[in-house]
Amino acid sequence: MSASPSFSLRPATPADIPAITAIYGPNVAEGIASFEYEPPDEAEMAKRQQAVLAGGYPYLVAEIDGAVVGYAYASAYRSRPGYRFACENSVYVAPAAKGRGVGKALLTRLIDECTERGYRQMIAVIGNLGNHGSIALHRACGFTVVGVLPSIGWKLDRWVDCVLMQRPLGEGDRAAPTRG
Repeated sequence: MSASPSFSLRPATPADIPAITAIYGPNVAEGIASFEYEPPDEAEMAKRQQAVLAGGYPYLVAEIDGAVVGYAYASAYRSRPGYRFACENSVYVAPAAKGRGVGKALLTRLIDECTERGYRQMIAVIGNLGNHGSIALHRACGFTVVGVLPSIGWKLDRWVDCVLMQRPLGEGDRAAPTRG
């Protein structure tokens, strides 16, 4: 029998922005999971958080001993109205917290909250075909690979693929949406 997780989840607040910025920054500066080149500062990350929340999407953090060690949020997949029942997810976990179930717990809660809000499809846009951790996380949460965009991005002096994964939420496409 496994021990209960040593972390907790809660809605993100503006006070979490410094920790969120610190988690995201190295992914931008050193990694190819994000196609940004310059790590955004706290003001920009606060603006992004406000936009997510203003759009009615969930934004969550995971904490260990009061310290934020991961975050996840959903946002619009595309802006045109025909896509309004689809959302895209983002999940980032601090290196020291990886392998402890934080990412899976965040993504599972995000899926539940988006389902409750009436979304029917969740999309993961994963930078780097070699990002086995993110691909495995999404697969473990019910996502399937629906496509790969080869060499779609250029970062850190190399071409980078993008993996598209999708998961139905609630009734998915088995019935018409119940909200407009």
